[in-house]
Amino acid sequence: MSTYKRLIASVLIGSTFLMGLPMQAQASMVSTEESLTVSNAQAERERVSAFLARAEIRDALQAQGVSPEATAERVQAMSDAEVAQLAGRIDQAPAGGDILGVLFTIFIVLLVTDILGLTKVFPFTRSVR
Repeated sequence: MSTYKRLIASVLIGSTFLMGLPMQAQASMVSTEESLTVSNAQAERERVSAFLARAEIRDALQAQGVSPEATAERVQAMSDAEVAQLAGRIDQAPAGGDILGVLFTIFIVLLVTDILGLTKVFPFTRSVR
């Protein structure tokens, strides 16, 4: 039993001695740009993942033979620059909400051409001619 107590006492003495030694730590200033870059990269990665998780996008990718799991893995494997480029492309792509504006513009053009007498699309308009 005394050898067991000596072993425990030796381990405790050694660990107490090592805890008393100063630890070295390296610290440096983190700029605001570096901090924002990390958070922006994570936000863009989440935005790309959310875009690829949409039902119509997922169906289109599956039609091409790409599984949703593989898509998620590929997004996580991309570098921050690649994710930023893809997020920029998503922002520039026409959204489904723009179709309403296009349809409204086409309606107005057809309505004006009906009123001017150039076409006869709508039965409720009267031509100025």
